[in-house]
Parts: sequence; structure tokens; C-alpha cells
Amino acid sequence: MNSAEISDVTTSSTRQPLIEADSKFRPKTIPRLNDWQYLERSIHRMICAWGRRFGEWDDKASIHKMVWDQAECVRRLRQRVEEFPAGKPDEPVSCRLEALANIVLQAPSKEDWLDGVFQVLTIGIVRSYMIYTKSAHNVHDAPTIAVIHEICTIKEQHRLWLRDYRRRNPHTIDAAYKASIEEALKNLGNLEMEIGFEDGKIAQPCGVAIQFRPIAEAELPKAALKAPDASKVSVYTNIDFHSNIETRRIFWCFGYMLEINLADQQLAWIYDATYMPWAFHHDVSRHLWDESRHGQSGYSRFLDFGLTHEFIGFSRNNSDPNVLQPTMTPKDLYEVMYNVGMLAETSHFNVKNEAYTDFREGGDLESAEMMLFDIIDETTHVQYTHRWLPIIAKHAEVELGDYKGRAAQALKQWAIDAETYRQKTLPNLDCSPENPHWKRYNEIKEIMRAKKPFSNVDTCAPRTKLHYFWGSAD
Repeated sequence: MNSAEISDVTTSSTRQPLIEADSKFRPKTIPRLNDWQYLERSIHRMICAWGRRFGEWDDKASIHKMVWDQAECVRRLRQRVEEFPAGKPDEPVSCRLEALANIVLQAPSKEDWLDGVFQVLTIGIVRSYMIYTKSAHNVHDAPTIAVIHEICTIKEQHRLWLRDYRRRNPHTIDAAYKASIEEALKNLGNLEMEIGFEDGKIAQPCGVAIQFRPIAEAELPKAALKAPDASKVSVYTNIDFHSNIETRRIFWCFGYMLEINLADQQLAWIYDATYMPWAFHHDVSRHLWDESRHGQSGYSRFLDFGLTHEFIGFSRNNSDPNVLQPTMTPKDLYEVMYNVGMLAETSHFNVKNEAYTDFREGGDLESAEMMLFDIIDETTHVQYTHRWLPIIAKHAEVELGDYKGRAAQALKQWAIDAETYRQKTLPNLDCSPENPHWKRYNEIKEIMRAKKPFSNVDTCAPRTKLHYFWGSAD
């Protein structure tokens, strides 16, 4: 909101008691909080619907952070509802809120949706927040007002991001789309009061009835247009990973950078898993942001050495925003969460701990720090997997069984496959001076060595061999 709009709210609002003669122990605060929660959850889901459409690296990372921000907005509102004896954060809300959310969701394009959600809907919600803070008692209901202030601080960060984005990507919102949102807000009294609940007309999660999938747009990511395929370079880290600390440093920078792709894929975990409780969505939102941060960690470490995407490359790893993915079924979700949490993340703890120790002892504390914070995050992610896999299995009608034992056997097979790869594929890699990928790999190693040499490069003992490989020789 701009200063004039805020001034209008503050001067026109008057103190309004939050109870009535027949209120019993249920103040008007509770339905207002749940109305807001529904809309904030809807925005959360919209970001997951449209999020994969963003290709530019920094904007992609910003969208991933917004997923976590929105999850935290919802958490704050739910927590406040739970503090009331009569408060139930999952109680029904008006289906008219669902209609509003679906209008915003079904935008003509990604750019229209951005303006619709952040310049029209969000401004309406923030105005509603401001009206409430001026009409509620600033002592009696101070905890609710504090929650609103925290949420509005998050909204301001999103507004600033959009301002910067619009400077780089000018756009005028589709007039009919904007008018439809404004009309829906008007029909809801511009959210100035609780909406009320119509018996038998329960709002479903945003987009459920329409099974919305973003329309394909002709906009390839800038990074993909500029950058070569990083897998053609990173494949060479497999040759001497276990025996060369410099190779391991390059490997982890590439490996972490690719994890931003997993964050993109996790947007579908949230969007399609409407059958899962809110706590699952909150956990996955944090997991998603962590994976995006890991991508930023790897790339930022490369940037410390002056190495950009244009030089080192980037691999999309099946997250091209122009490829529309089918709806993720409960069985799909079970399989991907099992593979990520029980296999991919679990299998790397040993080599990551070794890298942390070696980098720290070798004097590269920045790279050691990169490893440590990932280890901390991944430990939590494995806990998420154990928490939610049994519940997802029920929805997927999958026999859970001894899933831990199956994972252990799968990891043993990974080790066998990795050894086969080392014996059959690595000796055939083209390491001739004429190969531009081999040349680029060695240039990266030389640049990093020159800027931050390891003190233990000649004394570091051989480490565990990889069970899984980044990059491709194809």
C-alpha cells in the first residue's frame, strides 16, 4: 500500500469490539484469521503453480524463498488461531474465497499473474490487515496485531522484489483480468469484515476444482540460453574424486548448484498434494527453500572465484519451465520422496563430512562452511522423510514394509553400479587437450587453486568413493 492508502485506512477506521452479546468465547478475530489464512495459503499454492515458469537464476531463487515466506505467513495465522480456546485453524471458510483465489490463479500469463497476486490481491489483503489493526484493541488483541505486523513486513519484501523485477521486465496487467479480481474483492466487501460461512459450501484448496496447470509460454531461461551444459564439464570430477581434494571442491560446487532443480520440482509436491495436512506443506516449503539455498551456495562459491554460469555452465536436470509436468499422484510423491530422502540425501553424509573436514583442515573455510550448513539441512530433510513417508504411503496405497531395509539394499546396489561406472566409463572419457570440456574442467581447477590453494593438497588421504555421480559422459 502507498502512504495515501494507509492514511485513508487509519483515518476512516474506528474502534470496533471483537465480541457481541451472543459471542460466548468466540471473538470475531477467529473467522477473520481463518479467512486470511485461506487467502495466504492460496497465494502459497499459486506461487507453486506458477513458480517453475521463472528461468532466470536469481528470480528463481527469489520465488523459492517466497514459498517459505508464504508458509511462514500461514503458520503465524494458524498459530494465532490455535491460541484461542474456540479456535480451529482447519475450520471451513466461505467458498467465495475459493472463487476469488481461482480468479487470480487462472491468469492469462505468468506476468499477469505476478501483478494480479502481488499488486491487486495482496494489496487488498494488506488493506484488510491495516483496517483490522486500527479497529482492534491494541492491548486486548496485541498478539494478533503483532502477527499482522510480521506478515506485512514479509509482504513489503515481496513488493520490493516485484518493483525490481518490473524494472527489468516491464508489463501492463491485462485489464479484464485485473477487473475480474477487483470485482471479486468488491463482492467480498474488500475483505473489510469476516466473510461468513455458507452451510454446505466449503472452500476447497485453490485450484483443486480446475486442476490448473500453467500454460506453456515461449520463454526459455536466460541461464540455459547463455550457459553450456555443465554436465559435460562436471563429469570429469568423477575420475579422481576419492583421491584429489581439489576435485572434490569442484564436485561439490557443481553438485550443490544443481540442487536448485530439486527445489523447482518440489513446487509440484506442494501444489499437487492437497490431501496432505498443512504441517507437510510447511515442512516441504522449508525443504524446498533449503535446496534452493544449496543451489545458491554452490554457485556463490563459484562466483567467489570469478566463475559464472557463462563459463562453468548449468544443467537443467528436467526442470525446463516449458515442459508441463503431469499431475503428481500420491504414488509419484511417495517414490520421489523416498528416492530423495532415503537414498540421495542419506547416501552422501559420509562423503560430505569428509569434505567438510578436509576443506577446513586445508584452510578453505568458505568451502567448509558450505559443506557444514548443507549437512545440517540434510539431516532435517531425512527426518521429514521419516515423518511423512508412512502417511503418503497410505494415500498412495503402497505397502510401506521395511522401507529402511529396502533403502539400505538400494544403496548397496548404488555402490556396485558406481564401481561398474568407474571401470567401464571413466577410462573412456576423452581427456585429450583438444576436448573443450576437459580443457574447461582443468581451467576451473587452475583458477580455484590460484585463488585459494589447499594447504593439504599433497597430504590429504584418499577418501570414500562416490556412490552417485553428477554429470554425464553422454
